[in-house]
Amino acid sequence: MDLKFSVAGRIAKPVDEVFEAVVNPDRLSHFFTTGGAKGRLETGAVVTWDFHDFPGAYPVRVVEVERDKRIVLHWDAAENSAEPDAEGKRQTTVTMTFEPLEDSRTLVRISEEGWSETPEGLKASYGNCEGWTGMLCAMKVWLEHGLNLREGFYK
Repeated sequence: MDLKFSVAGRIAKPVDEVFEAVVNPDRLSHFFTTGGAKGRLETGAVVTWDFHDFPGAYPVRVVEVERDKRIVLHWDAAENSAEPDAEGKRQTTVTMTFEPLEDSRTLVRISEEGWSETPEGLKASYGNCEGWTGMLCAMKVWLEHGLNLREGFYK
């Protein structure tokens, strides 16, 4: 059985603005990718995300983008175990959903799955769960108040 998790939060902005903050690399770099993002999230694209807390540009494979509704990504798991991709690395699947709420807010859900049920897989899943929770918090504060919570947090 693979490990998986889901986190969610409500952001007081319309769904199109919240969605654009994720797919646009310039906006994403303001609150999530402390080392920068390169490439717009579009179906079939391979983009890179860089983080000061985990230096190095990480390739992110964009599986599906449905405007203002859903984004599905694959990226390398931080573990070495069974079910590797063609390059010999295990991939996890990240699914983000965006749901407009009646009061002009947006409910964002982020799920990730695909780690093996090993101590390494468990540790990697906890780390990513922490990261996605931090991303949601930082995105909320940046979109609603223009503040970057991650500035100086990791470096």
